[in-house]
Amino acid sequence: MARWLGIDHGTRRLGVAVADTETGIASPVEQLLAGDQRLTERIRRVAREYAADGIVVGWPLNADRTEGPQAVLARRFAAALARKTGIDVRLWDEHLTSFEADEKLRGQLTRKKRRRRHDAVAAAAILADFLAHDGPDAAPRPADVEGPAP
Repeated sequence: MARWLGIDHGTRRLGVAVADTETGIASPVEQLLAGDQRLTERIRRVAREYAADGIVVGWPLNADRTEGPQAVLARRFAAALARKTGIDVRLWDEHLTSFEADEKLRGQLTRKKRRRRHDAVAAAAILADFLAHDGPDAAPRPADVEGPAP
């Protein structure tokens, strides 16, 4: 059984979730600030805490599977994370995960609390989809994706 972290990458916040390959059940863990100078170390700490074998970063591809500006940022972040941590990092199309997170949180919390949980719930949706579709074997590593150099 392997464990994976899921990351919903954003320009302001990153959501983090964890799951194991045996159950495929993903749970939100926390939300981190994107501008934090210790962001890589915080992610490495969470990976150690949950004994994660890999990290999957949400990759917001366009409907035609091309990269827009946000997808390029996510891919570059994933490439840097792989270089700095030495952990196996993969990319996964995060199509509709924010919508799924909104649906899961609807009516459950105050608006302020929903906003604090949204990115971690979206990370759990990315991770669950990744594992349900054989992500560890199907998902590319950032270095394997063609695009502008980071």
